[in-house]
Amino acid sequence: MALDTSPEQPAPVRQIANAIAGWIDRLGAVWVEGQIAQISRRPGMSTVFMTLRDSVADISIQVTAPRHVIDGLATPLIEGASVVVNAKPSYYANRGTLSLYAREIRPVGLGALLARLEQRRQLLAAEGLFAGELKRRLPFLPTTIGLITAASSAAERDVLENVRRRWPGAVFRTIHAPMQGTRCVPDVVDALDRLDRDPEVDVIVIARGGGSVEDLLPFSDETLVRAVHRATTAVVSAIGHEPDTPLLDLVADLRASTPTDAAKRIVPDVGEELVLVEAARARARGTLLRLVDGEQARLDQIRSRPAMADPRTQIEGRLDELHHLRDRARRVTQHRLDRAGDQVHALRLQARALSPLETLKRGYAVAVDAAGHLVSAGTAEPGDEIMIRVADGRLWAQTTRAEADPLPTDPQADPHSEEDTDE
Repeated sequence: MALDTSPEQPAPVRQIANAIAGWIDRLGAVWVEGQIAQISRRPGMSTVFMTLRDSVADISIQVTAPRHVIDGLATPLIEGASVVVNAKPSYYANRGTLSLYAREIRPVGLGALLARLEQRRQLLAAEGLFAGELKRRLPFLPTTIGLITAASSAAERDVLENVRRRWPGAVFRTIHAPMQGTRCVPDVVDALDRLDRDPEVDVIVIARGGGSVEDLLPFSDETLVRAVHRATTAVVSAIGHEPDTPLLDLVADLRASTPTDAAKRIVPDVGEELVLVEAARARARGTLLRLVDGEQARLDQIRSRPAMADPRTQIEGRLDELHHLRDRARRVTQHRLDRAGDQVHALRLQARALSPLETLKRGYAVAVDAAGHLVSAGTAEPGDEIMIRVADGRLWAQTTRAEADPLPTDPQADPHSEEDTDE
């Protein structure tokens, strides 16, 4: 119902805004199809702001949705996704803006397809098929390169020409298979198994040119993904262009953005390698020359020493030192011998002084009987045969008389000797 207003009795802005809000609020929820043109998630807010654009006309409308509705989607909502939104129109009177309050969001068309692919990716990732530690390093120079691609395709030509341009001696083992359609997955899996069993194949390349998301669907098939995961040979995925990311890229050991990029990644460039080899040879040659020059300088230094110029000088110096040491040893030895001789002579004199013979030389004599016992005046009897030992020989005699001298008294041994003397 129109408001009753006039130039004399205009309605205030708040009345008009509230009236519009009331009219729009009486509208029920509607299903709206469009494309997400912009999405904004503000930190700390429970509401997500989006712009929904018509897929044909240049018309757009603001959409707000609770954060849990957006987070509950099977696949993350991104700009450009086609969706169907169940929303109720809402008018914000304070700012005079119209928006749709979304209660449910469903991806449609390509969006639904991407949602299913995202769900499959999450399930396979949870199983560990895309783990980084499972990725194998490609050989530096593969003996034989296995190639799976469509017959007479641009992808096959790009891989073969670029590989042979980089490394002319590269050997290929190519198996043709359809790169789209119902036969794509079984034929590619069969070709992969055949090349994986070949002991001469060091790396396998699966190559296809660009295409729509629907055309690249076989390369996100779970059967093909699991076959690549089981393969024991390194697998390179070269599907589509840079923006294309089928699940094969995630499970492969190496993802190439294009078939041409795959050719650059699987073999080295012969020209670059020759430059590196020449640089390595130059470094080795320089190192060897520096080593030889250093050794030659050390050899020249050794040869310039006086000992090497005239080796006899060292011998003569050592010979003089030897003569000096020999003379010194002789003097020390002679000195020690002289001292030892003096000591022997002194000991000899001491021994002679203690000898009984020296006592006899001083006029003493020793008398023994026939049995060799010492004869004393107290034991000798007249007529006994005795032998008298003197300094210069022996005398045999016969006793005629024996007189014993009284024993001398020891003053120290007799305590009464001093008293007797005094008396």
